[in-house]
Amino acid sequence: MRTKTGSNSPGKRRCDWCLSGDDQYIAYHDEEWGVPIHDDQKQFEFLTLESAQAGLSWATVLRKRENYRQAFAGFDPARVARYSQNKIEQLLADPGIIRNRLKVQAAVSNARCFLEVQEEFGSFDEYIWSFVEGRPIRNTWKTHKHVPATSKQSDALSKDLKRRGFKFVGSTIIYAHMQAVGMVNDHLVSCFRHKQVGRVK
Repeated sequence: MRTKTGSNSPGKRRCDWCLSGDDQYIAYHDEEWGVPIHDDQKQFEFLTLESAQAGLSWATVLRKRENYRQAFAGFDPARVARYSQNKIEQLLADPGIIRNRLKVQAAVSNARCFLEVQEEFGSFDEYIWSFVEGRPIRNTWKTHKHVPATSKQSDALSKDLKRRGFKFVGSTIIYAHMQAVGMVNDHLVSCFRHKQVGRVK
């Protein structure tokens, strides 16, 4: 997710990507984006949503988030991993989610891969945070033009996830995931959330 400098209320500057006038978008920026997450179920949630976003806007996915929560068992990877082909066909008839067969199938197969990672590392959290040495990368961007779409860390993580059988996990998608779960703090220095998020470990 690219960011720009901006504000939408006196004395409070935000990243421009959330200034669409959509309260849900602003709340996501103010409360979630960039906050370090160490919860496997939340990791699976964002992995599923970011994968669904491929080729679409984040706003589109965010509007469907609660529908995804219902369709994918509260983002419980153990339950999603047991979805049958019949269940997948039911999901493809659900107008509340993005009805792309490859993406829906990927969510189910990714859940199975997710469980394998948990078994190997004890938690998905332990695995994914190792790619940033267990602590957030705190950037100090002044303009959206400096915010990258990928990084060496997202390249490495994407490559390893693909090796493990995950789908829709290209480096751009994974960098967006890293931003979302706080592995990277890409709030601009002019954004009021930059310092706040930086205090969370």
